[in-house]
Amino acid sequence: MADAASIIERFLTEADLEWENPAPGSYAVKLPGTRKLSTTVSLIAGRHSLSVNAFVIRHPDENEEGVHRWLLERNLRLYGVGYAVDPLGDVYVVAKLPLSAVTPEEIDRLLGSVLEAADGAFNTLLELGFASAIRKEYAWRVSRGESTRNLEAFAHLTRPAADD
Repeated sequence: MADAASIIERFLTEADLEWENPAPGSYAVKLPGTRKLSTTVSLIAGRHSLSVNAFVIRHPDENEEGVHRWLLERNLRLYGVGYAVDPLGDVYVVAKLPLSAVTPEEIDRLLGSVLEAADGAFNTLLELGFASAIRKEYAWRVSRGESTRNLEAFAHLTRPAADD
């Protein structure tokens, strides 16, 4: 674990990422996003393996089956990581690799995969699992004259369809 920990710490420092070390072999890394403000990744170097976990979205409000199907289909195209659902139905990106495979290059690849899976898919997952909530939020903001700027990615859900 000591070698893996030093490799992880050196990589995180050189990559200029925001991170904390709450316990020996345990790291909380903040990855900046474009759709999701940021994704916090937990790296835990155990006796034999490195565990990687990142929260993506909470339990979907609707279309749970559609969300899960999308996640499973997307798992086929991901490198080194996969989507998982906890007992509450919250969605995570997870990975596990042997400590012998922990290299700066592999950490870089895994964190890139985590970011793509969490941030790159964020809007799609919100559309699939929270469309009604997005519509309600949009209507509430409009009724009060509030900005809807951060809902622009969901304009197709919030505006009436044009008649053909």
